[in-house]
Amino acid sequence: MTLLTLDEVTVRFGERAVLDAVDLAVAEHEIVCVLGPSGSGKSTLLRVVAGLQETAAGRVLLGGADQSAVPVHRRGVGLMFQDHQLFPQRDVGGNVAFGLRMHGVARAERDRRVAELLDLVGLPGAAGRAVSSLSGGEQQRVALARALAPRPRLLMLDEPLGQLDRGLRERLVVELRALFGRLGTTVLAVTHDQGEAFALADRVVVMRDGRVAQAGTPLEVWRRPASEFVARFLGFDNVVPATVRGPVAETAWGAVPVPAGSAPGECLLLVRPAGVRLVPVGEGLACAVVSRTFRGTHVALALAPEGGGPVVEAECDLGAAPEVGARVGAAFEAAETVLLPAE
Repeated sequence: MTLLTLDEVTVRFGERAVLDAVDLAVAEHEIVCVLGPSGSGKSTLLRVVAGLQETAAGRVLLGGADQSAVPVHRRGVGLMFQDHQLFPQRDVGGNVAFGLRMHGVARAERDRRVAELLDLVGLPGAAGRAVSSLSGGEQQRVALARALAPRPRLLMLDEPLGQLDRGLRERLVVELRALFGRLGTTVLAVTHDQGEAFALADRVVVMRDGRVAQAGTPLEVWRRPASEFVARFLGFDNVVPATVRGPVAETAWGAVPVPAGSAPGECLLLVRPAGVRLVPVGEGLACAVVSRTFRGTHVALALAPEGGGPVVEAECDLGAAPEVGARVGAAFEAAETVLLPAE
């Protein structure tokens, strides 16, 4: 069942459309992450759903009901910001209980709910602690507990882990997904961090200039980017113009094999770095290694074709990475190529 629907929502700042006829649906108990570069309209979308931003056109529906005349405090949504926005004059328990007090929940029930939520977010017994005594990760957990306290039908997260260090972000995103699964929470989150989004979401939505560029499961978007913009946003830079003829595409890198059944004609061709295989000199595309970067699980290589053309990005095992300046051959695997529309 659909909980949230955006129907051709448009927001304008002067002559610029920050959101341009955006359609989006979020099902009950679904976690949807909205990705995109700065200025793509991600945070504005959240503000529209929360009722904090007026629209020039379109509708927002929650549970099928139009929200145009519903004030912010009546929408039943929770909103958690990047900077936590905790009340420094209140202790942890007072912060978590704030929304419950605003809803007139009795003291005994407030205390029970606060204790339950602090236990859920991994801070049992912390109700009496001062906010100033908490680490960044602990403050984030308190902000989450506060947002969950009134049992919102939709929880919205705006760059929820953006201020935390990488290790803590990676740990918390796993915990958040497990927590939302246990609670059955419906979540709409925005982030610029693709790793965070792909780890958290059931479905990702990539935005560009106020429009939805692609939506799908993390696996669908990763394996089949819909455009050059999406491919490059995901970090894939091996994109070149191509003409498909039968089992290969003619490119600046020569003939590159493509998946069986690929439509003939002009397009853009994406080759994932994992699909670039190093072969002996004299085989494949002759290249020189111009850089190598340690990525933890592999080494990323930049290969300059000796006959000219765009640099090729490749991946190889840690112990097999050639030195900068080495000559290698590059072969391409059809399973790691994706045909994109010519733009």
